[in-house]
Amino acid sequence: MFVVPYSRSGTVAAAMVCGTTNTGWGTVDSAAVTAQSTRGATESVTVTARSTTVTAESTTVTAASAPVTAAAAGTWKLGDLEVNRVGFGTLRLTGNGMSGNSDGAPIDREVAVGILRSAVERGVNHIDTASFYFSPLRSANELINRALAPYTDDLVIATKVGPWRDPSGAWLGMAGPGQLRGQVEENLRQLGRDHLDVVNLRVNGIVSVAEHFGALAGLQEAGLVRHLGLSCVTPEQLAEAQAIAPVVCVQNPYGLEQRLADTNGLVDSCRRQEIAFVPFFAISGRRREAPADDTHGDGLRAVARAHGATPAQVRLAWTLHRGPNVLAIPGTSDPGHLAQNIAAGALRLSRDDLDRLEAPRA
Repeated sequence: MFVVPYSRSGTVAAAMVCGTTNTGWGTVDSAAVTAQSTRGATESVTVTARSTTVTAESTTVTAASAPVTAAAAGTWKLGDLEVNRVGFGTLRLTGNGMSGNSDGAPIDREVAVGILRSAVERGVNHIDTASFYFSPLRSANELINRALAPYTDDLVIATKVGPWRDPSGAWLGMAGPGQLRGQVEENLRQLGRDHLDVVNLRVNGIVSVAEHFGALAGLQEAGLVRHLGLSCVTPEQLAEAQAIAPVVCVQNPYGLEQRLADTNGLVDSCRRQEIAFVPFFAISGRRREAPADDTHGDGLRAVARAHGATPAQVRLAWTLHRGPNVLAIPGTSDPGHLAQNIAAGALRLSRDDLDRLEAPRA
């Protein structure tokens, strides 16, 4: 078990809803509370060509021992860019403006800037954003720019293109292939960068991704984009894109209660191809996050109690357990929830825990 401050739950993963409906581990090992540079001191480290996963089970610690960093869950590579598996999604920092996903008025600008800086100080080096993450008072990209520029070499910023919003926030549907360059350039301008690390094509209402993904591949060849990914896709769309250019990540809704990516084979397909699978809404798997202790019954609460964790942390830990290529990008506007989310990367679930969590609900 482990102990972390702030017992409240309710933190969510950052993303807008898709446009189309689409080893048991013990508790916490010594590597869960060390900085990234000390992973070599862990009792047992398994390394594949693209991942670093800590598997030791025997040591139990408390948060007072040392601050848990995002390195606790291990790493994965987005192309040639290594990231810690616990990242940060920025949607929640913008406040009202994202239909169905907002929390009312945004938090104070300096608090938002502080949360981003604190995330990076705690080892987060994978930030998820989009130029369409904005409200009348806040823009996620511009908050990132203010908080983190000039950017460190190890910071990976992943953004999305595809959907359009006008300045009022109204949705305008899916951009055409020829309009994607403008969206990429807008992300570059807002972030203050000359290239984007990862650009995900958010697929809203289109069947074939060939033209859109081909347009992004052209921008990659032009040097505006380093790596390409997809969001809200089917296994068939992933295969179609892979035939055009390498896909380094797939973002889809996924969690204990939203497991379409399991039933349609997408999670397995990503694992086989060593593509990062990056769930959003990992805490509830729903369009808008529900309180994490109200939606999955006694089993979830029992596992959380056994580990001295919150239900939200258990959900994130379950997500990370799905494979070494599975990343998490929980977002929050609460500094306490940020600490909890990062600490979830140190939570090791046993086989009994997993059976309890995955048991059919009564």
